[in-house]
Amino acid sequence: MKLYIEPERKQWASLCERPADVNPVVKERVSVIIDRVRKDGDKALEQLAMEIDGRLPKSLKVSEEELEQAAGEISPALKEAIRVAADNIRRFHQAQMPSEVNMETAPGVRCIQKPVPIQRVGLYIPGGTAPLFSTVLMLAIPAKIAGCKEISLCSPAGKDGRIAPAVLYAAKYCGVDNVYCVGGAQAIAAMAYGTESIAKVDKIFGPGNQWVTTAKQLVSGNAVSIDMPAGPSEVMVIADSSAKASFAAADLLSQAEHGKDSQVILLCDSVDLAKEIEAEVMRQIQKLGRAELAVAALEKSRFVVMSQTDDIVDFANLYAPEHLIISTQNAWKLAEQISNVGSVFIGNYTPESAGDYASGTNHTLPTSSWAHSCSGVNLDSFLRKITIQHISREGLNGIGCTIMEMAAAEGLDAHANAVRIRLEEDKV
Repeated sequence: MKLYIEPERKQWASLCERPADVNPVVKERVSVIIDRVRKDGDKALEQLAMEIDGRLPKSLKVSEEELEQAAGEISPALKEAIRVAADNIRRFHQAQMPSEVNMETAPGVRCIQKPVPIQRVGLYIPGGTAPLFSTVLMLAIPAKIAGCKEISLCSPAGKDGRIAPAVLYAAKYCGVDNVYCVGGAQAIAAMAYGTESIAKVDKIFGPGNQWVTTAKQLVSGNAVSIDMPAGPSEVMVIADSSAKASFAAADLLSQAEHGKDSQVILLCDSVDLAKEIEAEVMRQIQKLGRAELAVAALEKSRFVVMSQTDDIVDFANLYAPEHLIISTQNAWKLAEQISNVGSVFIGNYTPESAGDYASGTNHTLPTSSWAHSCSGVNLDSFLRKITIQHISREGLNGIGCTIMEMAAAEGLDAHANAVRIRLEEDKV
């Protein structure tokens, strides 16, 4: 961690840079994987499983028996935690259901906008060292609320050749229709183009490593839509003298432990506080099971001291963090000035972990400064808006001249004629 004290504005852009992708061949290799899956379907998935993992999955599609078995491997305490979290997530996302718009914009001109669900969605759930069963809740629950017709889920197998039981239990609990034991870029390709076993979806959701992220970006160009561009996890903590150093350090480490490419930023108003929080970070990191990953992430992270509130707000908006924790005396006022962020956490007793699991908000959020233009996943992510219109003869009389004048100005005679021929109907 490097400390920057009152950096000049000309330095800010470099301080907001994310860790660079150190593997320039990823895009090329992912392109090859996608082409293989698109061409050879299930055969390519099996070959890639052998090449990458050194083993074949028992079956691409997880059976009902395997789902039942997974339920038996989950403790009652974890099942209850999943239930409580799911209830909160469900309540918050149900409240987001948009209403139909149905109105007359002019006499005899009725315009309607109605929300309709995306029919088939694909969810990617990372496995590896931290199988994110919580992401199943964050994606499958709003998909069900929206009314998506078919929900498919892909997740890689662990070292035992199986998807993590907690992921399988969460999938069944949330009503996922199809679960497939396939991960990486090949899973994204399978959902984007379809194979003999895996049906093509209309939109892909979910986080992943650089291989998964690159695959999502490539297929979104011509095959399927995706939830958002996404990269490594990140958090910014804004703190002043009212913050507890141990809490701030814990929040920084909660993101640093995600992986060595994660990034954490501390933005505080005094050098003494920055050093106190740094000392807490070094004390707490000794107790982490994923300390090695956290240490690597901290090497790319920064502590920044700024004494002026306006500078703090401007710097935070420039960085556009995935997660922003505000532990200051004027936290609510400060939050009102933040416009570029995935999700905000206010006060000493609102850890980012709450949003990751159980408060009710969605944890699938824009990273890598995409919060400048993208929202996190919400109910709208699973919906489309269709417009419908009906114009009476009287309504067309009212706006017909407007339409014809505008069409003529654009040189589109047929557009104008489509109105004129109707208005002159009685004259024929």
